[in-house]
Amino acid sequence: MLEVKELTKQYGSFTALDHLNVTFDKGVYGLLGPNGAGKSTFLNLITDNIPRTGGEILYNGKDIRSLGARYRKQVGYTPQLQGMYESFTARDFLHYIGALKGMRLSACRKQTEEFLEVVNLSKDAHHLLGSFSGGMKQRVLLAAAMLDEPEILILDEPTVGLDPKERIHLRNYIASIARNRTVLLATHVVDDIESIAGRVLMLKQGRMCGFDSPAHLISQISGHVGETRGSYEEILELKQQYPNGKLMQLEDGFCLRIVAQELPENFSRVDVGLTLEDVYLYYAVM
Repeated sequence: MLEVKELTKQYGSFTALDHLNVTFDKGVYGLLGPNGAGKSTFLNLITDNIPRTGGEILYNGKDIRSLGARYRKQVGYTPQLQGMYESFTARDFLHYIGALKGMRLSACRKQTEEFLEVVNLSKDAHHLLGSFSGGMKQRVLLAAAMLDEPEILILDEPTVGLDPKERIHLRNYIASIARNRTVLLATHVVDDIESIAGRVLMLKQGRMCGFDSPAHLISQISGHVGETRGSYEEILELKQQYPNGKLMQLEDGFCLRIVAQELPENFSRVDVGLTLEDVYLYYAVM
């Protein structure tokens, strides 16, 4: 179990994370919030990459700072930024990461082949990372995070650059392995979270503004989603008034979908087909 109590991080006078309290058990947890909400700061604190200003992070009741390397051994992390040795092959890179984790050579080699298969890179494992696309590198980083089968898996935008087929494949795999570990998934691809996350943590300006199941979060914004239809010119003009609105092309014209505390008179309330993306937009613009 991972517990966060009154977690705070300040950079000078700027508060990036403000007295956050949340508990994670087994399963997939989504992390959503607009840019600057504190997501990356939170992940860096959870992985013990940066010092906290205040509060506690407890793993099975003990502060992660006192556990040190024993805690970090239980954490697998896929960062958003791809810092890799591009002169390594994918297989050599995973062997290198396994060595850094202190794995036995035989176990490292066995898991390397298993996870290369999981991320669909077995046929490319002998190629240099410098020749890989961004999506392929992201899959290598995901395989590296899973080496040594950590208890906590932290994934920062793990499906960036992947095609829909690969996204679905990895999403399904993440869901399957979360039965006996804690997975924190931070992404702007809301579909990835809505499909597999048991609970979603919503952050805004360093504070928690929601922590619940996707279904319950969606039910809470009922009455705050509206649509209006018209010609392209009419909708484009309205889009200037509501820049966060979602423009959609229909068979018989165009539609603008907005979230708002109070819906304008020219927008019809939408209660069917609400999604986690609507929740994200609601908290982002409110």
